[in-house]
Amino acid sequence: MSGSVIYSAIDLTDGFYQILMRESDVPLTAVSTPSGMLWEWLVMPQDLKNAPAPFNRMVSHVLRPLRAFAPSYFDDFFFAQSR
Repeated sequence: MSGSVIYSAIDLTDGFYQILMRESDVPLTAVSTPSGMLWEWLVMPQDLKNAPAPFNRMVSHVLRPLRAFAPSYFDDFFFAQSR
């Protein structure tokens, strides 16, 4: 990014919700509501202890061809362009 003249940053809002949970892990995310209903996450919730690691792996894999000019940090992408 050194020597670039144009910079952009993009934040993936709710990016964790783009990753599906493994079917066998869905029951592990269950929460009981005050009305007695059971809520299970089908996508990765943002508050799981180990959620950042698989999310960061996915983002790094998707952006691997662009890493020379588009590094990423979790749900933030940075783009740089020289003239």
